[in-house]
Amino acid sequence: MDNKRKIINDPVFGFINLSNEFIYRIVKHPYFQRLNRIKQLGLACLIYPGAQHSRLNHSLGAMYLMNEAIAQLRLKGHAISCEEESGALACILMHDLGHGPFSHVLENTLVHVPHEFISLLLMEKMNKEMNGKLDTAIAIFKDTYQKKFLHQLVSGQLDVDRLDYLRRDSFFTGVTEGNIGSARIIKMLNIKEDRLVIEAKGIYSIENFLMARRLMYWQVYLHKTAIAAEKMLVNTFKRAKKLTEEGTELFASPSLSYFLQNTADENTFAEDSKVLEHFVNLDDNDIWTALKVWAKHSDKVLSLLSENLVNRNLFKIEIEQEPFAPVYLDEKLKLYTVRYGLSPEEAAYLISSDEVSTNMYNEADDSIDILYKDGTCKDIADASDMLNIQLLSKKIKKYYFCFLRD
Repeated sequence: MDNKRKIINDPVFGFINLSNEFIYRIVKHPYFQRLNRIKQLGLACLIYPGAQHSRLNHSLGAMYLMNEAIAQLRLKGHAISCEEESGALACILMHDLGHGPFSHVLENTLVHVPHEFISLLLMEKMNKEMNGKLDTAIAIFKDTYQKKFLHQLVSGQLDVDRLDYLRRDSFFTGVTEGNIGSARIIKMLNIKEDRLVIEAKGIYSIENFLMARRLMYWQVYLHKTAIAAEKMLVNTFKRAKKLTEEGTELFASPSLSYFLQNTADENTFAEDSKVLEHFVNLDDNDIWTALKVWAKHSDKVLSLLSENLVNRNLFKIEIEQEPFAPVYLDEKLKLYTVRYGLSPEEAAYLISSDEVSTNMYNEADDSIDILYKDGTCKDIADASDMLNIQLLSKKIKKYYFCFLRD
């Protein structure tokens, strides 16, 4: 790619320009290119076959929207320097560097560290390579930069991260309810007292955005079959780690072997550079390769789970409004102990029971403020005459029970 052809053709937004050599250098970096090997929606492709897009696709789309947002804010008279522009673009490009295989699925199984923590470590390491050129991007990411609205564009109720993933995930899954008017929302962006606000003309686009996000969570991100697949994968790796701790040598790539053999927390990541090196060597391919081999392993639990995952014979899932009775779970455990000749401890890997919850809008965290012509602002909860914000902000909790199919 020469100086005149730093353009990427994106199926959602069309042509995306890489504005300068600094941005191009980040896109070329191995840490960023790794995101091309990590699916944005984890195992959702088992439910929505079109959901094959990667974290790299999403990061480029979010960068495009960041560029659009900055251009709009400048048109409205807000000063954003070239250095701040490059810092914001770099920040949103790198905000997902810390995601592991299948995005969120293995975040508390293979590594016990939030992905944001690892993203920051990788950004700081890249900053050393680039002689401090990422200082502004890191300050925006950490929310220590003086212009707070730049961090809001990266992480907030109306950040460009959400504006991209709703559009993109809707496009690739075919779930049309998530197709928000991102261009309209960005055109309505403004700043008041160093905070992002939405001009009153854009209130209906915000109402649609909040509803779309709610629908996408229950139709895609928390789809019951996606939950079943994720819990099945989590239990597979819990079993693999248990066997490794007991001395069984499992087939795995060197970096996957490291995380099977060791507990990686924030301290180990911060203190031992080889932990980060192993992490950036991991992607979805390591997991699928291991699962295909484990499907023939002599351990009955590991082979059952791995083979069924590879062949998409996923856990059956039941969802209720109240917790499942312990006796119901015990019946399944007894069934598996007899059918497969397992101990109760081994059979426990073939079930999963927990709760799932979400709330779409919490004004206490970071409100969406509507700006009127007279300069006053109202929270969307007070400004909207269509949405029941109390309903949107209500935390919804459901209980599930997953188990191996008969």
